[in-house]
Order: sequence, then C-alpha cells, then structure tokens
Amino acid sequence: MKQAWIVMAMGWMLASCGTRPPLEVRTTHLRSLELTDPQDEPMIRAEQRRLLHGAIGVREQEQALGQYYTALWHDGSTDGPVKVVFRYQQGGTGSRIHEKTATFAADQTEGRAEFEVIGDDYLKGGRVLAWQCKLFRGGREIASRRSYLWE
Repeated sequence: MKQAWIVMAMGWMLASCGTRPPLEVRTTHLRSLELTDPQDEPMIRAEQRRLLHGAIGVREQEQALGQYYTALWHDGSTDGPVKVVFRYQQGGTGSRIHEKTATFAADQTEGRAEFEVIGDDYLKGGRVLAWQCKLFRGGREIASRRSYLWE
C-alpha cells in the first residue's frame, strides 16, 4: 500500500513538472551601449552582445537600443493557422495602442515570435509601459499574457 502511494505521488510530481503554459513571453531591455562588467552576470552580457551583433557604427548600435519581446508558444492542435498578436503602449505616445503580429502555418504546433520596439520607435516613442500578447489558432484565442500595467 505504501509503495502505491509513493508511485502515485511521483506520477503527480512528474505530471506537474511536465506541463508548460501555451504562451510565455520573455522580455529584454537594452538601455545602454555600455556592456556590463564581465565579472557581473555572464548571461546578461551575452544577451547584450547578441542584440548588438552586427551593429558596426555608433548609429547602428543606437538603433539596436530598445525593448525586445520573445513569445514562445505551443498548441497541440492543428485547427487552423496560428497568429500571435503583440499590443503595447509607449511613454511618449500617450494612450495610443501599437500592434505587431506574427503568423505561422496550421501544421506548426509550437514556435517563437520575436517583437521589437527599437530604433526610432523606441528613441522617439519612449519605453514600453504596458503590453499584452495573445495567441490565436484558427481565429480562436488560445492564451494571453500581459504586463502588470495593461488594462
């Protein structure tokens, strides 16, 4: 009897660890052209270098400043094409809502959508204050994530 409980408990733990949300949004904010000290967090320095990769001149590097959002999604069905919609508000544009979308074929069950608010959009419009990301499959909303300040 005791062994049965142990096996069931282990099954529940494995099942809970194996589930992941259908939509996850990761954010990165590149505020400055100065890289962090090599003694600091190596992952942050690597991400900064990745975002600045290929920017040769100072003007190109300034155009890389801004906020980056990566939407990781997965959905087991294939009931139509996938659309990831990213909506956001910036500090310099008031209550205006901007929107960016990424689409994927119906046969894809997972993917990655990259959204950027960089360059002149970032330098003139200001930083992103609030955002919302939604995952649609065949026109039906599957999941959504939002920042704390999104209404």
